[in-house]
Amino acid sequence: MSKYIVKRIGLAIVTIFVISIITFFAMNAIPGGPFDSEKATTPEVRAVLEKRYNLDKPLVEQYVIYMKNVLHGDWGVSLKTGRDIGKTLFSSFAVSAKLGGMALLISVIFGVVLGSIAALMRNKWPDRLIVFFTTLMTAMPSFVLATFLLYFFCIKLGWVQVWSSQSHNYLLPVISLSLYPMAYITRLTKTSMLDVLGQDYVRTARAKGVSQRKVIFKHALRNALIPVVTYIGPEIAFIITGSMVVENIFTIGGLGEKFVSCISNRDYTMIMATTLFLATIMVFANLLTDIAYKLIDPRISLE
Repeated sequence: MSKYIVKRIGLAIVTIFVISIITFFAMNAIPGGPFDSEKATTPEVRAVLEKRYNLDKPLVEQYVIYMKNVLHGDWGVSLKTGRDIGKTLFSSFAVSAKLGGMALLISVIFGVVLGSIAALMRNKWPDRLIVFFTTLMTAMPSFVLATFLLYFFCIKLGWVQVWSSQSHNYLLPVISLSLYPMAYITRLTKTSMLDVLGQDYVRTARAKGVSQRKVIFKHALRNALIPVVTYIGPEIAFIITGSMVVENIFTIGGLGEKFVSCISNRDYTMIMATTLFLATIMVFANLLTDIAYKLIDPRISLE
């Protein structure tokens, strides 16, 4: 496995490098610049700013300078606020990670439990109720759900503040982030569980008198989790870094909100830093997913 991990890490580095090239040149291909929206900026002042941030140099040279600084741990400063991007990035990620971590935990636990119940009680009323719930949640966009929760619980009832650093006020953003992946995981678990329960080895175990509990938890559920793990890999990156829409609706100072604002402001350095950070999380989340396959099912070969 160690050889496989080393190869995947090498591939991950190449992937992130390619993403940085695409992002940098696509970002600069769009007409305009980060200082065009500043009405009070004269051509002379703009020229000074561009020289200060190396924007007056050829694109290839700009890219080389930027990547060289990043490899030395220097993410640069925001072209709009002048703040250190490294500090901004990691402070925003701390908020998104806390919010997304709770949402991910809830979605996985409840998704696996509900999916297992639906499979074991197929065509009975709990199954029909769960199917109705999951269909509704997968069809409802997150911004619609977030807006409804914000209006009903914050504005109409006044039970919850829109946002604060207190733990109990994470409730509505966590619900908004977790319901869709929870519904999807529920459907994946149910489908996979039904398939596994029909396998020969499960029927053999039951014929030998193995208890229902042992058949479900030791034989069926463990193998049924492989499709779920496949989905969770990319979902970790999405949900941990925070949904951009949900963070904007609840005015959370997370990474998703920062990403939206830096694109609209044409903050080149912030766009590059956020994209590279998100890409790194995504790539290594997929690596962890592949390793989890081996832990769940030892028959799977990673080499």
